[in-house]
Amino acid sequence: MKKIILIPMILASFLCFSQEKILTKSSTITFEASLPSFQPVMGTNNNVTFVLNPLTGEIASLALMKGFEFEMPLMQEHFNENYMETDKYPKAVFRGQIEGFDANKLTEDYKDYPIKGKLELHGKSKDIKATAKITKTGPRITIISDFAVNASDFNIPIPSLIKYKLDNRVKVEIIAVLK
Repeated sequence: MKKIILIPMILASFLCFSQEKILTKSSTITFEASLPSFQPVMGTNNNVTFVLNPLTGEIASLALMKGFEFEMPLMQEHFNENYMETDKYPKAVFRGQIEGFDANKLTEDYKDYPIKGKLELHGKSKDIKATAKITKTGPRITIISDFAVNASDFNIPIPSLIKYKLDNRVKVEIIAVLK
């Protein structure tokens, strides 16, 4: 009898805990790997999943690499086939923590919060530190963050023929609106 009561209680607790997280599947990640004086190398993905646990400040984000779009189709093809090898490494994942986060103290004014986490990209993992601007308007929490990563840290090849056009230091910006 105790087992019959215990199992539904455990399942109910999982449902309660899973409702604490808020998410969106329409976050935006933009990256730029351009060098001055050359054509911009920029990709945008508007279908990024972003999850926030408002009780703990834990965050996670998942971007499918084939979701990045470029101004020129040829850039997109080279990005997927030659650099990111998206058939072999189809996604980028970030898991981290917003330090000092308290959802109850959020206001309509942006406040800076440090973020620490791990970025998994192209089969490699790297610790990331960044700052996020966070605001709350009604039920919406908006998180904006930017940081830079080195392509070489993730073994992303840049052929010597075009090294003068691409920066090894890639600027990344993420915008997530959660409700």
